Amino acid sequence: MLYHHPWQDEWLPFIKPHRLSQNSQTSAAIASRNISVLSETVTYRYNIASTFKRNVGVNELFLSQYCEDAADKADCFFYGRLMHPYVTSRCLIALQNIVQSFFAHKAHPILGRNVPISLQGRDPIVTAGNEKIRFEGFSNCNGAYGRVDILPDGHDGEFPSRGTTNVDFNQPLISALGTVTRADKLVFSVGHLGVSFSKGNEKIIERKVPLPSRWIKGLATVQHYLAGSERHFILTRTQALQLFQSLPRQKTRSDYSLINRGNKPTFCPVNVSDGIIIGGIHRLKLIDPLLPYINELRIFQPPSRQSVTFQLYFDALRFTFSLSRDPYQGFSGDGAILGSLLADLPEPWINAVKNFSYANQEFNPLLLSINHGLDLRKVEMITARLSALGLLGYDLDENHFFHRRLPFRLDRILAHNPRLKGADKLLREGKVEITLKTDTRIEAKVMGDGVSHFILIESNSRRCTCEWFGKHQAKRGLCKHIIAVEKKTGRSYDTYYDNRADS
Repeated sequence: MLYHHPWQDEWLPFIKPHRLSQNSQTSAAIASRNISVLSETVTYRYNIASTFKRNVGVNELFLSQYCEDAADKADCFFYGRLMHPYVTSRCLIALQNIVQSFFAHKAHPILGRNVPISLQGRDPIVTAGNEKIRFEGFSNCNGAYGRVDILPDGHDGEFPSRGTTNVDFNQPLISALGTVTRADKLVFSVGHLGVSFSKGNEKIIERKVPLPSRWIKGLATVQHYLAGSERHFILTRTQALQLFQSLPRQKTRSDYSLINRGNKPTFCPVNVSDGIIIGGIHRLKLIDPLLPYINELRIFQPPSRQSVTFQLYFDALRFTFSLSRDPYQGFSGDGAILGSLLADLPEPWINAVKNFSYANQEFNPLLLSINHGLDLRKVEMITARLSALGLLGYDLDENHFFHRRLPFRLDRILAHNPRLKGADKLLREGKVEITLKTDTRIEAKVMGDGVSHFILIESNSRRCTCEWFGKHQAKRGLCKHIIAVEKKTGRSYDTYYDNRADS
């Protein structure tokens, strides 16, 4: 059931509907559903393996690409020369180390205790457009996120197409990147330029990998935290090297704080109220090899302190590294994006902002609101919805969103929010009863499996008697019972902003 808001009759007059161009692509996606509801199997079908070739005078780095979603399919996204091949290669190696890492544990079904799990890493994704090339990757446990931004001065080449795609990061390629020296010149391409493949003659490189819903949700959730983060520290290379020398050598389960002690940043093994909170601090060792090459290190954290971001600056390159507060939970399990998915937003508004982001590639919601006389609350809410669907990424340094459509079918992303689906089911089955509704207070009863749950909503406070809320409170988002009440009473429009205030 849809719940009407007064502003749903409005329209975005500043942008006309825009038809996305679709380039031909010979490879077709083959994906099969796994029995598990927590993951699917996706098949990467590359025409050829990514390669690194050493030639006289100049080397060539070719990244084979594959996109499951037809909207971003193209033969080539970039072809040109990398201006800083040595540092770029080190950043790509660090990104691959993040993708291959796993920090969480899972209870063994027979042993009944926590044991490490080893999973095959998903390939990084690449977004090309607006004179930038962005590589993104997530750890297997979804608690560590990395992004390499090659800025306009970091390359000299062409963008035949713009969009987002998977790229093949195989082990021989990573090993070859490790041999790049400061004196090397490197030609770089994502996909083939001027080459078309006929299905009968092409060579397909197939790799079937599990695609957990956590991975897709994590990529969307991390943008939520980035957009709300504030800068707290700016460190020189020397300060950063000295700081990382004090990292604990072993894995830690308790939080650490980053504080200034005598005007010197230092890690402290206790939770300090005015410090930067870092959970699973041992994960920072993933970026330790990059520190000798940086010009500067900046550290960000949102008010909720549920994540932390270390951004490394090089010549015409940036490396973004974000960590979840709980290394055993990851970004995908805290429900941070639920608020942005609650309200039934009018499709014309969503499509207009989506087309605007595609046409402009980058935009700031505040400037969009000012320049076109739009309600900032509405623009922010739609932007958050698009980000939650994997259609936008966030650039901390430039304080704006960039168009980035995850290279997976949209139905994969929409299907991975069980609490929303659970709330809709409760509403369809008529299990939500509103017992009191005033301007400041809502009381409700929701029928569960043989038990009734009672919900109380006052201003920014929400409470439920269910086991989920008792265990997590609001740290991992709202329970399905509160979500159902919010939707039935029409308060879902305000929930996003209340959640932002809490975080």
